[in-house]
Amino acid sequence: MASLQYSSLKNPTHKIQTLQHVTSSSSSSNITTKTRKNVPPNKTSTHNYKFQTNKRTAAVIKMAATLSSSLETDHDQDELSPEDHRPLSQIWREISGENNWQNLLDPMNSHLRREIIRYGEMAQACYDSFDFDPNSKYCGTCKYQGSHFFEKLGMAGRGYTLTRFLYATSNINLPNFFQKSSAAGSVWSPHANWMGYVAVSTDEDEVRRLGRRDVVVAWRGTVTYLEWIHDLKDILRPAHFRNDPSIKIESGFFDLYTSKEKTCNYCAFSAREQVLAELRRIIQRYSGENLSITITGHSLGASLALLSAYDIAEMKLNIVDDGQEILNKIPITVFSFSGPRVGNLKFKERCEELGIKVLRIVNVHDKVPTVPGIIANEKFQYQKYIEDAISFPWSYAHVGVELALDHKRSPFLKKTSDLRCAHNLEAHLHLVDGYHGKDRRFCLVEKRDIALVNKCCDFLKGEFGVPPNWWQDEHKGMVRSGDGRWIGLESNKAGRSPRVSRRLAKGSGQEDFSDISSSTVKSISIVDEQNVYIVKISVY
Repeated sequence: MASLQYSSLKNPTHKIQTLQHVTSSSSSSNITTKTRKNVPPNKTSTHNYKFQTNKRTAAVIKMAATLSSSLETDHDQDELSPEDHRPLSQIWREISGENNWQNLLDPMNSHLRREIIRYGEMAQACYDSFDFDPNSKYCGTCKYQGSHFFEKLGMAGRGYTLTRFLYATSNINLPNFFQKSSAAGSVWSPHANWMGYVAVSTDEDEVRRLGRRDVVVAWRGTVTYLEWIHDLKDILRPAHFRNDPSIKIESGFFDLYTSKEKTCNYCAFSAREQVLAELRRIIQRYSGENLSITITGHSLGASLALLSAYDIAEMKLNIVDDGQEILNKIPITVFSFSGPRVGNLKFKERCEELGIKVLRIVNVHDKVPTVPGIIANEKFQYQKYIEDAISFPWSYAHVGVELALDHKRSPFLKKTSDLRCAHNLEAHLHLVDGYHGKDRRFCLVEKRDIALVNKCCDFLKGEFGVPPNWWQDEHKGMVRSGDGRWIGLESNKAGRSPRVSRRLAKGSGQEDFSDISSSTVKSISIVDEQNVYIVKISVY
């Protein structure tokens, strides 16, 4: 009987070493291997195939050879896309879609691949920091304080500073999307869900590398299930962001973006009002600089990314006066991952008129990008006629350029009937890493750890030894107190409390508020109570 021995998951990257030779001895036979160039190169995990004496059967050899051939193909190097040695700072407008990514997708431009992955990871950060635990009274919000957001996610070196969290009211008709706490007692908010964040590149070295100061808006989707798709009523409604009722948006997306709850500290302003206000503030703060607005999201978050991009352009927030009566246009780019259709054909045409650049990264086996608009969509020859002539109410159209990926091309992924795997964002980033062109072989370039694919799904082949759904908080958020007891330290989840109060006695000097980032402050009020100043800071 053959057995496989796998190394520990402690290695950040796992290699499968392929068949080189088979030797036989008196007690056992070992298949040893050599590292191949299409496998991540960091640390090697040797995998030995061991079987009993005289059991070197054709079946065992076939098993090893199959593994070898699945991971290695000796093709010429010219099948891979070449490296673009030009500095990103010189070509960033082209990479951001100035020419609709013409000649950049096949073969895949190396700068574009890295930028897609980078913005995809900023969207993934929304999942990695989101509290999905229904037993937590903070379910539905971000686990981390804004000032420590990127640090907690291991992204502190990216050169971005988070400036604002974004919230939306859950009191709309998308019940399968929102996460709510089932914990007894008070919860952080009965009405709100955390939806994403706004960040800006503040590291000057990163600004120089990018060629501009980049403003990012990242929207959260859903990683746990796809039932929210069934909540979509497939009803189009006028956007009313301009005086043209023919421009229509799916009603569920519109409600999520524009609804608010006045009694809630977090969504008294709609997600729309929050993002527009923050972008206006940042644009004014960096007036005169070379700016870009990049919006990203996955799944339902991708629909919000496109909707907010349209809104920003329609409201002309990206049109700025340089002080010399010359209007400059800040480019708006959307990197959309596995997003559904958002609006009708008129919406698509208006986005194109406004110059919004959209790159849609999709897996051809994912069902989410096919809805809504199954009957009438951009592939239907007479879509424009049925919209204009008979006002067909279920007509939808995708916006932008499509980058179609196929998970069956990756030798690391297994066959599965689980639709969530094809929809998974980490799987999309894995496919981008190995994509070189439509008819070119799959080969990882950026060497992203393949274990990331299985963070929230079961998609990797079993021989890689990565358990499914392995991503979770250490000890599931439990910490050991001073007396040795394990407790759920809710206060350790920084940035959760809606109000923080500090007492400052008159004449006692300045109190240290360094642990509260200005990016998380919503309002400050000072109340004089019996010769004591109470400083109340409302944080997001």
